[in-house]
Amino acid sequence: MQEAVERATRKIVDREEETIERLMRVAGFRDNETGNHVARMGQYAGLLGGLLGMSAAEQRLLSLATPMHDIGKVSTPDSILLKPGALTPEEWVIMRQHTTVGHSILEGSSSAILQLAAEIALRHHERWDGSGYPGGLSGETIPVAARIAALCDVFDALLSVRPYKKAWSTDDAFAEIERSSGTHFDPAIAKPFLAARERVLSIERRFHDSVAA
Repeated sequence: MQEAVERATRKIVDREEETIERLMRVAGFRDNETGNHVARMGQYAGLLGGLLGMSAAEQRLLSLATPMHDIGKVSTPDSILLKPGALTPEEWVIMRQHTTVGHSILEGSSSAILQLAAEIALRHHERWDGSGYPGGLSGETIPVAARIAALCDVFDALLSVRPYKKAWSTDDAFAEIERSSGTHFDPAIAKPFLAARERVLSIERRFHDSVAA
């Protein structure tokens, strides 16, 4: 009986993970980011969770939820999402709506993964100093999972080609994380990330994009 319950539970978990993976494929068709971007996001987040003392179960939850941070971009027009130049103030208003749209897509689920993903989608652009969006939250009022996702997202974006920029070097990307500690990022999250440089780069190499994003 116990084995049957465990098999049934495993099937449920596998189906949930497959559903999440397919949801991310949908988002990938709308954005210029590769599947490896979301894979790296999950890996970086899981690593940080471990460095911050989270349990193995919490790390797994974080690594599965974090890749859904930008699911709300499915509603962002191509003219804004793929624009090679700077966005106008009016376009930024629309772009920033991907946080609340993502939350509305993911909220209300009984799944612990989707509950956490909804929180991350809404808050991953909040900044430690309160200058982020959509709520202007600051410090520890920002959920820790969103603080982790914020750092992972920026770091990976810096290393990636985008329509509006070239990829940064790893040295410059780590230097930016250090520079932004205490303003954009929680210092208690930035410090262990910087200290784990080789482990971070190992993830980047393992999930490196073979072509430009």
